[in-house]
Amino acid sequence: MTHKLTSGDHVLHADPLARVEGEGAMRVVVSDGAVLDVELRIFEPPRFFEGFLRGRAWTEPPDITARICGICPVAYQMSSCLAIEDACGVVVPDEIRVMRRLLYCGEWIESHALHIYLLHAPDFLGYDGAVEMAADHRALVERGLSLKKAGNALMALVGGRAVHPVNVRVGGFYRMPGRDELRALRPQLVRARDDALATVAWVAGFEFPDFEQDQEYVALRSPHGYPLEGGSVVTSSGRTMGIAEFAGTAVEEHVERSNALHARLDGRTSYVVGPLARYTLNHDRLGRVAREAASAAGLGPECRNPFRSIIVRAVELVEALEEALRIIDGWEGSPAAHVDVPPRAGVGHGATEAPRGILFHRYELAADGTILDAVIVPPTSQNLVSMEEDLRRFAQQHLHLSQHDLAHRCEQAIRNYDPCISCATHFLDLTVEES
Repeated sequence: MTHKLTSGDHVLHADPLARVEGEGAMRVVVSDGAVLDVELRIFEPPRFFEGFLRGRAWTEPPDITARICGICPVAYQMSSCLAIEDACGVVVPDEIRVMRRLLYCGEWIESHALHIYLLHAPDFLGYDGAVEMAADHRALVERGLSLKKAGNALMALVGGRAVHPVNVRVGGFYRMPGRDELRALRPQLVRARDDALATVAWVAGFEFPDFEQDQEYVALRSPHGYPLEGGSVVTSSGRTMGIAEFAGTAVEEHVERSNALHARLDGRTSYVVGPLARYTLNHDRLGRVAREAASAAGLGPECRNPFRSIIVRAVELVEALEEALRIIDGWEGSPAAHVDVPPRAGVGHGATEAPRGILFHRYELAADGTILDAVIVPPTSQNLVSMEEDLRRFAQQHLHLSQHDLAHRCEQAIRNYDPCISCATHFLDLTVEES
């Protein structure tokens, strides 16, 4: 990483960004004590997944889209399944929905543990990275790795493997795990829950800048508890809309400096998705243990300080482990691992709560199930505008810092969002011309 200030502290670069998934850079322009411009430059090459999906069968998106991200493949699988099933007019039985929720818990556990311990905590403790932090805090890093291992074990059992699960299909699963298999995971998940509660207490003791967001918050709100695998879209301004309506409300645009599209509500308003939005809009849906942990950590029913997102993620770790244990304890089996999803012409929409926020899919199918069009809107592209707005305000408030400290704190402000740059650079159009 390089930091560069020129012409009387006019330009600050952080290139490339560290401890984020993917490749990007930051540029801050300052003149006469005022921040004139902030740019997040996403230069990771686009990967054209939407183009790849056109012409493929309606059964293929779960396996193809899982490859978009190695950290949150379940999010892509679940959103794609819901969208295809919506297009085909199929609603899966409750047993399949619950097992999908359990798989999603595994992804939240491993992703949040990775972010908290290996990507974000070093910022608060003054280390360049997790390796340096481990030299002084070996037990803490081992606790984080143990939490991640618990999430991976859950994904491997339900999904077939921990990375890019292979047991997911449109309509459900190829195989349902047995009750005894699930119960065998219980001791590991109980230990992980205790570690998650300790994590909340640990990160609550960090020092946080006095910095509040005023952006619109957007999240799913589900009838089945804290949002994971479905629901309606709600906003902090009081709007409620279905997934299909949200598709026309979140408008993406191309920005020349970036390979990632930028989304705004109604094409005008920046907004935030992810842990802070989920927590603020669904605090009442948390289970008792997670709600009590949040209160003990000093969180109220709303959290708008992005630097405190590390506490909210820790609370969501507790919630995901509590939910996983609840599902396992109540699991009596399923009559079938999947239901048939015959193809038909139509358009379907699906959205779930990835660890980083709402992940939206839209598919248009021909009568034989061929995919005519695909739209995938990941959380990071929805947060990019707000990330730049945060950086602009934060940098303006901290221009008194040294070059090194300002660059470090601005990078920390970006890592508050746990951006997945690889997820955000796959949806440019692909056209092949033959001469």
